[in-house]
Amino acid sequence: MAIRVFLTLLLFLSSAILSFSLYEDQAGLTDWHQRYIGKVKHAVFHTQKTGRKRVIVSTEENVVASLDLRHGEIFWRHVLGTKDAIDGVGIALGKYVITLSSEGSTLRAWNLPDGQMVWETSLHSAQHSKSLLSVPINLKVDKDYPIIVFGGGYLHAVSAIDGEVLWKKDFTAEGFEVQRVLQPPGSSIIYVLGFINFSEAVVYQIDSKSGEVVAEKSMMFPGGFSGEISSVSSDKVVVLDSTRSILVTIGFIDGDISFQKTPISDLVEDSGKAEILSALLSNMLAVKVNKRTLFVKVGGEGKLEVVDSLSDETAMSDSLPVADDQEAFASVHHEGSKIHLMVKLVNELDNVLLRETIQMDQHRGRVHKVFMNNYIRTDRSNGFRALIVMEDHSLLLLQQGAIVWSREEGLASVTDVTTAELPLGKDGVSVAKVEHTLFEWLKGHVLKLKGSLLLASPEDVVAIQELRVKSSGKNKLTRDHNGFRKLILALTRPGKLFALHTGDGRIVWSMLLKSPSNSQACERPNGISLYQWQVPHHHAMDENPSVLVVGKCGSDSSAPGVLSFVDVYTGKEISSSDIGHSVVQVMPLPFTDSTEQRLHLIADTVGHVHLYPKTSEALSIFQREFQNVYWYTVEADDGIIRGHVMKGSCSSETADEYCFTTRELWTVVFPSESEKIISTLTRKPNEVVHTQAKVNSDQDLLYKYVSRNLLFVATVSPKGAGEIGSVTPEESSLVVYLIDTITGRILHRLSHQGCQGPVHAVFSENWVVYHYFNLRAHKYEVTVVEIYDQSRAENKNVWKLILGKHNLTAPITSYSRPEVFTKSQSYFFAQSVKTIAVTSTAKGITSKQLLIGTIGDQILALDKRFVDPRRTLNPSQAEKEEGIIPLTDTLPIIPQAYITHSHKVEGLRGIVTAPSKLESTTHVFAYGVDLFYTRLAPSKTYDSLTDDFSYALLLITIVALVAAIYITWVLSEKKELSEKWR
Repeated sequence: MAIRVFLTLLLFLSSAILSFSLYEDQAGLTDWHQRYIGKVKHAVFHTQKTGRKRVIVSTEENVVASLDLRHGEIFWRHVLGTKDAIDGVGIALGKYVITLSSEGSTLRAWNLPDGQMVWETSLHSAQHSKSLLSVPINLKVDKDYPIIVFGGGYLHAVSAIDGEVLWKKDFTAEGFEVQRVLQPPGSSIIYVLGFINFSEAVVYQIDSKSGEVVAEKSMMFPGGFSGEISSVSSDKVVVLDSTRSILVTIGFIDGDISFQKTPISDLVEDSGKAEILSALLSNMLAVKVNKRTLFVKVGGEGKLEVVDSLSDETAMSDSLPVADDQEAFASVHHEGSKIHLMVKLVNELDNVLLRETIQMDQHRGRVHKVFMNNYIRTDRSNGFRALIVMEDHSLLLLQQGAIVWSREEGLASVTDVTTAELPLGKDGVSVAKVEHTLFEWLKGHVLKLKGSLLLASPEDVVAIQELRVKSSGKNKLTRDHNGFRKLILALTRPGKLFALHTGDGRIVWSMLLKSPSNSQACERPNGISLYQWQVPHHHAMDENPSVLVVGKCGSDSSAPGVLSFVDVYTGKEISSSDIGHSVVQVMPLPFTDSTEQRLHLIADTVGHVHLYPKTSEALSIFQREFQNVYWYTVEADDGIIRGHVMKGSCSSETADEYCFTTRELWTVVFPSESEKIISTLTRKPNEVVHTQAKVNSDQDLLYKYVSRNLLFVATVSPKGAGEIGSVTPEESSLVVYLIDTITGRILHRLSHQGCQGPVHAVFSENWVVYHYFNLRAHKYEVTVVEIYDQSRAENKNVWKLILGKHNLTAPITSYSRPEVFTKSQSYFFAQSVKTIAVTSTAKGITSKQLLIGTIGDQILALDKRFVDPRRTLNPSQAEKEEGIIPLTDTLPIIPQAYITHSHKVEGLRGIVTAPSKLESTTHVFAYGVDLFYTRLAPSKTYDSLTDDFSYALLLITIVALVAAIYITWVLSEKKELSEKWR
């Protein structure tokens, strides 16, 4: 009887443990997803009394979105293709968002409330030209008020109702460049202004209803035009001449063209070359001269007059109508951590309608763009709000002297990523905190127990989830023993460095890269790359880790570089320097000095390399390894790969002792008529390989050829370098190489006839996996190549390895020709790929997974066993025991294997992995327009308990087992005693 009770209780408790699986609660505990839009370049406000107040924006990341004006949240958005840049945005009929993209060849209408596409029209395009969009303000549903579009040399009139092209006009005449398309309010005449060879102005008058040319006038301008133009009214524009020293007012009243020339020297003393700013002001234009912004008023006869001037830091909005038939504009400039906003009337610049100063919480750089909107306050006066775009790409809404909301849109343009540890936690905890923590612990496990026994109410389920998030400690700013809490350091295109917490993705700190000098030529450098600079061991020294940010002053390859050293824990810049030479390549060396600073070499355009840090200790370490430093350069356009080695110190007078000359060691030249380099790749320098030996199914050893000096190169036929399907299979071939970068020796070559790029690859340990397109099969393919070391053939016996009798004393050098052999296999893959990465763990023991960024902007985790080249149709019993999967021609796509779940990382560009302290777990961070983070366990969490494990239920189970054993023992003793009395 006692045994039955014990077994029944044990069965009940075990079933209770298995039934506690709240999968819905686990969502979002180890992953997060952040949505962005990018740097805003167009904005249109929609603030009618009915409906939500919103602003429609388009960005440099080819995103069109609707933002809530109250909180800055995204109502809806659409990410267009990388080649579908948005040229203009407007609102038609009060309910459609109109976007023009692809150089004026695609016009779309989106439903304003929910962002659904209403219609799409492809417009005829014959040549490259400006793209211009004019959306009528009239709200009548009438085809007499069409949308006017110019692009590709054609002028189109398109119905806002259904996207029907009403008429089109050809302007593809040789040398004719359309500059402006103007339509006076209430008029049916469209004025098309353009230049012929930038020396003759031509004005067409076109009937907006029929598209017929009513009149055409032209007039020569001897000096020629520069192309910069500003529309100041419906019948006047102002342009710069070719010398950029004369402003020319072009009037075309009643079709007659007139020129009015005004030298810049007549407007301002010490004049230089001028630049017309893009702000659209009524009867006024903004001109930048000598780092000052001039407001130039345009008179009735085209006479120009300077009425005000501002500093170079000022950004201006377009003018918009306010009360009493007047127009106003906003000017914004920053001063330190403050933003100064002014709203003035266009015709009365002395009349300041609004003057506000707003304190910023951090340095965001200059103000790049301003978009203004007005509204009626409760006292019937005019109120203004300004949407500003900062130099770091952040977006801010200013209203009533405060920042209503801000968006860090620089994170939509991440260029480089690395990870860093958080600081150690402080020792010592108060008694009150211990008691509070103990109470929360007991409360949480009581709630978990109720959930396990299916007794939890809906309120309890919510409380369980809240307590789990709170007790997980994932948001603390100290490191944990599992290594789950880290900092993700992301460098963005405008040169701003962000530190993101892996727990919830919040920004811990941010720092905008700035030039260390006051040079006007390099006031704000661009970020290039990010490197680990100092990672001190806390048991040896009490210093914070730091990273190196390499920047460049300009887009030219010869532009000087800037180095910035940033404290990882605080985000403060430790130091920065103008290095005085260009940056072509940065090479971290495997050496550190006594302060744990890693040595780096920076190559410039003249063939010299420079050592950093510039200390005597670093120089001494480098000189000891002088003869063992090699590197390579890839000249993809010329089809050349060069190997380099150190030669000696620089001999020029301006060079210091940390400058070194180099010499070319080897060269691999690919014939330009048959091969073009499209992809190169090497292993991660910090990748951990657990073992070099691999036991085969026949109990033989295969030694992995693990070399950090191996380079993967993919080339394609010149005709096949275009879009997929642009050539026939006979015209294109793909060839991949594995090259030793020390000697330049080609270790392996594999040719794929009838195949085409783009090629996306990942290199890990001794294998490389790459993705391409098969023109013959009309499918994507994935090929795996594994390379093994044949020179250790005498060590292939497993028992010799176990008994320690294998020879490991033979020296290994890259100069001896390696005896290698390869295994390869190809598989079909059903999707196009944007990027590929591989999981990485602390010791390299855990099975690896490929992380494939698909064309749908999701990430698929694929077990490496699926791309094992040893797969066969009928694997033997030994191969099955080894885990080899039967061969199929196509790699599987399992819906549950998408680690992004239902999220999409829009505009996916890269995937970064980093190990945690637990061998089973890896960090995964993906970036594009969006950001996504998760923790992944390729072989499950075999070295830890899950977060939802119920310790209380385990304790109750143990107590119940002990009680059952005791009761059974008592009953057994009583039974035995009673039998003895018989």
